[in-house]
Amino acid sequence: MKAEQDGDLLEDSSQEDGVQTNQYSSISPPASPVAQDEPFSTYFEDKVAIPENVSQVFSFRKLWAFTGPGFLMSIAYLDPGNIESDLQSGAKAGFKLLWVLLGATVIGLLLQRLAARLGVVTGMHLAEVCNRQYPTVPRIILWLMVELAIIGSDMQEVIGCAIAFNLLSVGRIPLWAGVLITITDTFVFLFLDKYGLRKLEAFFGFLITVMALSFGYEYVLVSPDQGELLKGMFLRAGAAAVGLRISGHRRKNKKEVKEANKYYFIESTVALFVSFLINVFVVAVFAQAFYGKTNIEMNQECNATGSPHSDLFPLNNGTLEVDIYKGGVVLGCVFGPAALYIWAIGILAAGQSSTMTGTYSGQFVMEGFLNLRWSRFARVLLTRSVAIIPTLLVAIFQDVQHLTGMNDFLNVLQSMQLPFALIPILTFTSLTSIMNDFANGMVWKISGGIVILLVCAINMYFVVVYVTALNSVLLYVFAALLSIAYLCFVGYLAWHCLVALGVSCLDFGSRVSNRPAVLIEEQSEYDS
Repeated sequence: MKAEQDGDLLEDSSQEDGVQTNQYSSISPPASPVAQDEPFSTYFEDKVAIPENVSQVFSFRKLWAFTGPGFLMSIAYLDPGNIESDLQSGAKAGFKLLWVLLGATVIGLLLQRLAARLGVVTGMHLAEVCNRQYPTVPRIILWLMVELAIIGSDMQEVIGCAIAFNLLSVGRIPLWAGVLITITDTFVFLFLDKYGLRKLEAFFGFLITVMALSFGYEYVLVSPDQGELLKGMFLRAGAAAVGLRISGHRRKNKKEVKEANKYYFIESTVALFVSFLINVFVVAVFAQAFYGKTNIEMNQECNATGSPHSDLFPLNNGTLEVDIYKGGVVLGCVFGPAALYIWAIGILAAGQSSTMTGTYSGQFVMEGFLNLRWSRFARVLLTRSVAIIPTLLVAIFQDVQHLTGMNDFLNVLQSMQLPFALIPILTFTSLTSIMNDFANGMVWKISGGIVILLVCAINMYFVVVYVTALNSVLLYVFAALLSIAYLCFVGYLAWHCLVALGVSCLDFGSRVSNRPAVLIEEQSEYDS
């Protein structure tokens, strides 16, 4: 059964070999670019050779061949928005919330495993599968929600870069100018991509190394209490993807699929461990140096060192509140100018890497959901413009010292979009009609459902807390109307997901079918 190239939904039912199947009976990987009327360049054209005739159970050569996607994915945990959450967690709660960071990393690894398996088995990324499996209206709504998440994330990332430029230039580069400078990453992206995906992955690896060295320097400089760190990480229970190069090639037999799944999981584990360490560095630095500090204490520290930023901290006994900008300032006041500049370099690396991966994932989302066949430059220009324009407007009308409120709003916006990625990935990886022998077993279905429910519930709680703090009846009414539409759509996705998980009593008119599809070995003609 072949997916239609024009991106329209497959017919609700068809006859094939005398067996009636519906839209979900099986899916084929995207058609080759050669089949298009006009040349169409895609990242899927880059193939990495997998070493053959390797008989060991584990091979470093094979692991190296599969290395790349996991580290690109891990950058999502290292963007300026997450770094700001880390430093605020450390400054407000000390080491007490490190267990949340550890739990979030483990949950992220489990969800990344599902995304990787979907790409390996089907040869497609999540946006393409959604394009083929959901009806037109839900598919368009999903695309819009994912685009909102990308815009929100990109705004934090670009603003983070602009703040880094402001700190490095001692305030000479205003926020709006930093945003304009950051736009040049688009052209860097195009330049590196022209020379192959491996070169691009190497550049991302370099940026992750810069972050590790920068924040690691701050960690060594501050020398956090290791006992308190470990206690906060392991003893305080009770106190929160897109696979890129993974998709694009359907493997011919179960042995190859199992091997790819194994190495992608190992690589993702290593990548997330590195991102976890970097996040721990940031939390620990601010927990050790600034937990319990007051505004007046920090004002006195900055005055004593001759810092021009002492006016950022009012003369009161209120608890010190920090963000990415103030975080660099307080490090400079307490530990010297070098700490401030090295912090800014780390933030710049975080912002640049995440804006470039945002461009990358934005193209996959737009191509997958809308089945676009544009030139590479046009795709990059569109996806960057969608995010850059609102960011530039914010930078023009806001100064660098008053961005915390916007950051809180963007965190809420992104939290609301989580179900639109998590629910579909669990749905599709649980369908034997899509995943064949690699569909989720009962343990993965139950644990995946619990994890997604937990993550969504926690994030919705913080959304409610944010909305109730607005103190505006008009905003309450507007939020209530949006909530009704939002919950209806989430309920629609959850209904399909529950049917995919085997709750047959809900299967009244659902388009989901868990009828087994043709075995992978029998689908090898798609590779020809």
